[in-house]
Amino acid sequence: MAARLPRPRRFDAYAASAGLLGGLLLWGIGLGVRPADEPIVLFDGRWPLLVPLAVMAGCELLRRAAPRTGLLIGTAALIADTLTQGSLVTVIMYTDLMYAAVLYGPPASARRIPWITGLLTVAGTVVPFALWRVPEALLVGVAVGIVSFAPASTGLIVRNHREAADAALLRAEQTALLAEMDRVQAVTAERSRMARELHDMVANHLSAIAIHSTAALSLDDAATTRQALGVIRENSVEGLAEMRRLIGILRDSGGDTEPAPAPTLDGLGALVDGARANGLDVTLDADPGDHLPAPVELAAYRIVQESLTNALKHASPGTVRVRLDRHDDALRVEVTSPCGDRDTPRAPGSGAGLVGMRERAALLHGTFEAGAVADPGPVGGKIWAVRAALPLTEGDLA
Repeated sequence: MAARLPRPRRFDAYAASAGLLGGLLLWGIGLGVRPADEPIVLFDGRWPLLVPLAVMAGCELLRRAAPRTGLLIGTAALIADTLTQGSLVTVIMYTDLMYAAVLYGPPASARRIPWITGLLTVAGTVVPFALWRVPEALLVGVAVGIVSFAPASTGLIVRNHREAADAALLRAEQTALLAEMDRVQAVTAERSRMARELHDMVANHLSAIAIHSTAALSLDDAATTRQALGVIRENSVEGLAEMRRLIGILRDSGGDTEPAPAPTLDGLGALVDGARANGLDVTLDADPGDHLPAPVELAAYRIVQESLTNALKHASPGTVRVRLDRHDDALRVEVTSPCGDRDTPRAPGSGAGLVGMRERAALLHGTFEAGAVADPGPVGGKIWAVRAALPLTEGDLA
């Protein structure tokens, strides 16, 4: 089945109609381009020039729908027009076809047509002058340049400007898209960071409250109940203070009040004392060295805090060992506890603790592992070990 030409645009139909009517008007008043007695005029009379005029007007319908086809047919119509008395409107419509072929045609045609018309202009200037040796022969090249090279060059300039504008618009859209992606990623990262902080700050205290409240409800002993209520009160007060600190960070205080500083490794002693108050047997061996980056200190503190919380909920009776040491430009954190043999934990958990610790290590380009391993001690058996290596000179320490 033969391919059908695209439907012409409305503006092109208007241009074709205007060209045809203008040509008929000039033909009606008897205005032609050449006198009838010129040697080049092979078809004498006024009627023959209407054929190239009508064909050129039909080509105007193709100026955007099929610009190369319109230009080829228009070139043949222009050659036929030169063999008659000619019509000025036919020449004007041809210049528009040349312009449209470069502007709307394929990129290859847009590059080649200006070169071809430029060479034709040079040839139309040099060859007639070499043959006739009169200055008037140069006008042939001028006419060829006006009809072909000038509209082709104009179309190329306009096309280049349009492509540059489209490229600039595309870059602007891509920049806006990248900015939006960065914003979404920043919001997501900040939400993840705040979720880790909230979990690490509050989960320890709430776990202790849940465990001791369960003991107070299950044991009918006044002394045990009183001790459990004391632990509950202490953890609730500390948890409330941590929540207020987090709210202080989030709230805009207008610059008058600085939020409480982030915890550092100097607070490990108080953290271990709190775990002991909750019933854990904890030993601390910490030699982190001096001048640690603040993100490393915060990550190490939170990993130890979450590990103690997990030991409180899951570990069997026994000693929980916390060890920190500096080795090969990295701070190594290790927390071990006896593996629990309970069917369910002593307090409910969300499972986000291990994820948060792994994320903290990954943000510093460190390593993290947690799982049951063989106990190297004399007793043997299994222990739960949390190990993290936090680089001090690499990673995202911002």
